[in-house]
Amino acid sequence: MFDESLLDDPDALSRADVHGLLRGAAESGARVRTAARNAAEAGVGSLRPDGRPRALLVAGPGPAVGSTADLLAALCGGSCPVTHLRPAGVAPAPGALRWTLPGWTGPLDLLLVVSPDGTEPGLAQLLEAAYRRGCPVVCVTPAGSPLADATAQARGLAVPLTSTSYEATMAGDDAPSGGENVLPTGPGTLWSLLTPLLVLADRIGLFDAPASALDALADRLDELAERCGPAIATYSNPAKTLAAELADTLPLIWTEGDLAAAAGRRFSTVLAALAGRPALAAELPEALTAHGTLLSGAFAAGADPEDFFRDRVEDPEALHARVVLLRERAPAVTSPAPGARDLALHRGTPISELEAADDGTPLETAADLLAVTDFAAVYLALAGTP
Repeated sequence: MFDESLLDDPDALSRADVHGLLRGAAESGARVRTAARNAAEAGVGSLRPDGRPRALLVAGPGPAVGSTADLLAALCGGSCPVTHLRPAGVAPAPGALRWTLPGWTGPLDLLLVVSPDGTEPGLAQLLEAAYRRGCPVVCVTPAGSPLADATAQARGLAVPLTSTSYEATMAGDDAPSGGENVLPTGPGTLWSLLTPLLVLADRIGLFDAPASALDALADRLDELAERCGPAIATYSNPAKTLAAELADTLPLIWTEGDLAAAAGRRFSTVLAALAGRPALAAELPEALTAHGTLLSGAFAAGADPEDFFRDRVEDPEALHARVVLLRERAPAVTSPAPGARDLALHRGTPISELEAADDGTPLETAADLLAVTDFAAVYLALAGTP
């Protein structure tokens, strides 16, 4: 059940936030500044690239790595292919995961390894394999970790991970068997992993992310943290409003644009990882086909598959679909968004819309969508019980 009254009680939210999720979300801007400084001190700015890499390979544990690869691919805009190397293993524990380089990997490619933990033997083996093939390596991991040492042995560049003393982790009964640090999808960690790679991408010419752009990104994240913070009432807080709208629903996250698509998949991930709530993400216009049946089946707004005389006090209400429309900008004439909105309303399905500011850079656009949805997932986690 979702306790909406908790949203407007900052003290109660603070007591419920045992993992420091709200603080982590609020400190995203500070993490960007610190991570950019760490990247500069590690020597990213002094690199002398011979040109753009043929491909970027991104590897690491946890869903946040997939979000990092997604965002890099969207920001590159096709200038360089980005491949997410997914791990294999019998459990999500650091010692059980293994990564494999594609057969075509060579000196023209660039391997990016990101790890909030830095103790995965499988990543050290991946670095060794890259070294044998002459593939350059950049790693973002805690300073002094085994992975940082392995990066030095592979003659790669290690950037210290920006972290805080209260990093939220889930262990014991909250963790799946075989793993402890299963909260790398928490707010803030994504920016700690992504920001050094933004500095690197600017240096090697993949896209523009100079120091001024990163400062503007951090400022935008700070502004969003103020707008979405626990002290702001629900009626003027976009994240609390979105959380209240998604309570006891099945979110269908429809996106338009590459950055919005990456943000939508990230939102689906954190809804599951933090709030324990299912959600489906798809890009427009394909989403209309992929999710169309959900708007008229058992999850439709007016559907009630249970018996009319069931006990509605004791039994929880059935989940009904709600469309969440994420856009990078106002819809153009050829945009599928108006048609998607009309279809949802015609089927009686409620819709929530989130649009980035028109005057933002691509980095600020990503911040607009990621910050609000991250805060919304945190509020759902704190005020609701799956």
